[in-house]
Amino acid sequence: MISTPTKASKSPKDLKGVLIALLIIGAWFLSLYYLLQIQIDFWNPWIYLGILVQMHLYTGLFITAHDAMHGLVSDNKRLNHAIGWFSSLLYSYNFYWKLFPKHHEHHRFVATENDPDYHPSHNFFIWYWSFITTYLSIWQFLLMAVTFNVLKLFIPQVNLIVFWMVPAILATVQLFYFGTYLPHKGNHTNKHHSGSQAKNHFWAFISCYFFGYHYEHHDSPGTPWWRLWKVKENRQN
Repeated sequence: MISTPTKASKSPKDLKGVLIALLIIGAWFLSLYYLLQIQIDFWNPWIYLGILVQMHLYTGLFITAHDAMHGLVSDNKRLNHAIGWFSSLLYSYNFYWKLFPKHHEHHRFVATENDPDYHPSHNFFIWYWSFITTYLSIWQFLLMAVTFNVLKLFIPQVNLIVFWMVPAILATVQLFYFGTYLPHKGNHTNKHHSGSQAKNHFWAFISCYFFGYHYEHHDSPGTPWWRLWKVKENRQN
């Protein structure tokens, strides 16, 4: 288990982590604000680009919360957890303090029966179902339902479904496929029981914020997502 730093710091490294986290959160808000107001025409290809952008930003919210679980957003423990908590909440009311222990169990018991992210069947659909049901709760559905019914008083329902709900669902597939299924399916004999995608930094960022470099993350869990490409470089040199 990776302990989170407790000492406040104003180092450039610390500020960079906070600024990157705020950039993702801000981009998610601005993108959603714009998309919820546009006129939807399903023959317009820009609509589908908007869905993909919002999906990617939802994934960014989760990755930000993930880094906070490792104490990587800020050296200030309270600020670090606050940003992680807020990022989780924005992503369909995920609860940070529920995710936190399960993620560290994943690192501690990777690819074993005690790993909450792992399924021995290696079947995509069974594993995905196990993955999402591990983290979803009835409270999330209730809070999403209440929020939807409030927002639809001011925002067209079709916009809410297309740009608020659908990207969140697609992001779970993105996170699962690139950040859990591909890295951990099959039998890996290395010490982290993890695979890693071939070096392609552009694709690694677009697909899942460098978490396709998954062996590197398990080998260096104290490295923030935006530096994983460097770990990949160093491993191959």
